[in-house]
Amino acid sequence: MKARVRRSVAKNLPDFPWDSLSEAKAKAAAHPDGIVNLSVGTPVDPVAPVIRDALASVAAEPGYPTTHGTEELREAAVAALARRYGITGLDPAAVLPAIGTKEMIAWLPTLLGLGAGDLVVIPELAYPTYEVGGLLAGVRLIRADGLNRLGPEGAALVFVNSPSNPTGKVLGLDHLRKVVDWARSRDAIVVSDECYLGLTWEGEALSILHPSVCDGDHTNLLAVHSLSKTSNLASYRAGFVTGDAELVADLLEVRKHSGMMMPLPIQAAMTAALNDDEHENIQREKYRARRDVLLAAVRGAGFTVDHSEAGLYLWATRGEECRATVDWFADRGILVAPGEFYGPGGVLHVRIALTATDDAIDAAARRLR
Repeated sequence: MKARVRRSVAKNLPDFPWDSLSEAKAKAAAHPDGIVNLSVGTPVDPVAPVIRDALASVAAEPGYPTTHGTEELREAAVAALARRYGITGLDPAAVLPAIGTKEMIAWLPTLLGLGAGDLVVIPELAYPTYEVGGLLAGVRLIRADGLNRLGPEGAALVFVNSPSNPTGKVLGLDHLRKVVDWARSRDAIVVSDECYLGLTWEGEALSILHPSVCDGDHTNLLAVHSLSKTSNLASYRAGFVTGDAELVADLLEVRKHSGMMMPLPIQAAMTAALNDDEHENIQREKYRARRDVLLAAVRGAGFTVDHSEAGLYLWATRGEECRATVDWFADRGILVAPGEFYGPGGVLHVRIALTATDDAIDAAARRLR
């Protein structure tokens, strides 16, 4: 009998980028005062008591949670988006919890029914999950920040990310409006990754769902939000998608059938986080202070910091290949991420995370000085 050939999904995916940092990590760890790891944007500050109390309040509940999330959670999300970012006109029914926004972004092309022959546009410099999502769905991918690069060709889906990971760049009102207008003229879906919207340091960042961007019409628009950064809930896997009610309803049906449901205690914690602005404001100011210290030190060490007006990273360069810069930092006991992780356009930059303790940030600054 002929052996069945199993198709490996994993073999079609790129190597996991951070696995390639093992040598640089070992070099940084050998520093006499230890490693300062600024390569991954993982929160280090404690989860606020108001959130932990909410988590515990339903820990004894034994039943299945709903995929759509509790009504309280969806209403809290709508209220928070209006209060914090000026997003209006959302229906709570058009809010769908995600088990972390990374899985939502990775599976959106598949969940929306895209496949071979469909074109998906991702930013020229982008978190690797956008590309992975396209590969999982089997679509055609193109990196483009300016839609003029596409010429007359349409696209099924356009990802935008403002504020950007890795660059911290904020897309202005005119740019976002042009994306929306272009997509509407071609019946394309726009998915805006807005996980860093609450961490803007310079200027103003707008949601794709803001009335000044979309004129209050959410058709074919989806915004993805995360509480990992603003509320330190990375370990909780707490995010959601909202926007076009019809698209969200389609996503809900698929996720119900496939068991993609957020645990009830996480839903309760997320509701508390969305209803409480104080803890978020405190966390934002912690990051602002860390950014001030690290930005001055990086510039003082001779680096140019491009963009970085928002988010949790500094996008830095001194005009050399990024792996050489990674080694330079590692010699000083600091681990940073090479810009090539995020696309060919990042080969001369490194991404430096602000997500370390005050002591670690101070230590990194001293070493750079």
